[in-house]
Amino acid sequence: MKRNNAESIGMLIRKFLRQEGLETPLNEKRLIDSWGEVMGPAIADLSTPLYIKNQTLYVEVTSAPLRQQLMMSRQQLVTKLNQHVGAQVITNIIVR
Repeated sequence: MKRNNAESIGMLIRKFLRQEGLETPLNEKRLIDSWGEVMGPAIADLSTPLYIKNQTLYVEVTSAPLRQQLMMSRQQLVTKLNQHVGAQVITNIIVR
């Protein structure tokens, strides 16, 4: 038996998530969960990703110098986090 139009299970799951409107929330959750892995333990201990709204990640920090450092390297962080997730999830980071 030869199957025509066979698709991988991964592709079918992605299609289902997209159709049900679950792909974006899932990617947002994955991005927030990956904060510590991408940023490293030193920065992760002093910062907490709060939430994503309108493609903007809101992060709370406890150190003023770290806040300044994150603000200056915002664009690189957006790129690194999106690459880690494998999707364009955020376009900006707000550090509080």
